[in-house]
Amino acid sequence: MDFGLVSPEELDAVNFKLPPDHPGTTAVLKKHASKQNVIRMGCAKWGRKDWVGKIYPPKTKEADFLVHYAKHFKCIELNATFYKLPTIAQIKTWKSKVGNDFKFAPKFSQVISHIKRLKDPQEVTNSFFESVTAFEDNLGPIFLQLPPNFPPKNFEVLEAYLKSLPSDLDVFVELRHPLWFEDKETFDRMTDVFEKYKKGSIITDASGRRDCVHMRLTTSEAFLRFVGNGLHPTDYTRVDDWVTRIKSWLDQGINSIYFFMHQHEEIHSPELSKYVIQQLNKKCGTSIPELVFLE
Repeated sequence: MDFGLVSPEELDAVNFKLPPDHPGTTAVLKKHASKQNVIRMGCAKWGRKDWVGKIYPPKTKEADFLVHYAKHFKCIELNATFYKLPTIAQIKTWKSKVGNDFKFAPKFSQVISHIKRLKDPQEVTNSFFESVTAFEDNLGPIFLQLPPNFPPKNFEVLEAYLKSLPSDLDVFVELRHPLWFEDKETFDRMTDVFEKYKKGSIITDASGRRDCVHMRLTTSEAFLRFVGNGLHPTDYTRVDDWVTRIKSWLDQGINSIYFFMHQHEEIHSPELSKYVIQQLNKKCGTSIPELVFLE
């Protein structure tokens, strides 16, 4: 993942401290306080040959990677659906390899978000939903990632699209164009629309895009995308800051949290994921099973 990538020399100059919660976050959590408090940890890929001998048993076949991934994690950010819609048969195969409590978080097709840019999208959107709803109880949040060149001048297009989506589907939106964040009025207006239509606002923590760490929840769920830097010391201090914030959200009654680990080199994701789980269990009183390394 290259989003927000900075050189190693620049890391020490980055201010990684999390901003305070947006006032709207406090209001949303107060309004929708829950005692459920589910936290799920996951990564962006399961097909990692370099995890064989690390968290996958030696000589694990690629066809069995997902089986072993699901023994360590309870969700996956499913980027494959961005590039090609899986068949119903493929989805059933994936479902057969995970437990009932595992969640797939599929990304909207690039045809919808990047090619059509949310214009005249109904036919392809219907096809997309027909595909991903085959996950049934294994379907988690659905992830609409807008392109970096999708600025606030498309506000009405985005609002109309969100309004058209089924209200019973758990949809989250990631804004990337810097102009969404530069003007407070624009950002608040858009996130108010997310809240109005019960769509989540993704928070992405990447070194070179601190504006995306906006701390505005629009539902009583959090979808966090954490982008590490190859187990640099700041990866761990950043996790510590996040655990403190997550504890605050849990104390306020947040319903669920999806924490997706990314690294620019995904070989490192299991190590930092293990640290996240350890700190959540220690500081938040959770009992998430820790990753078991074979080395």
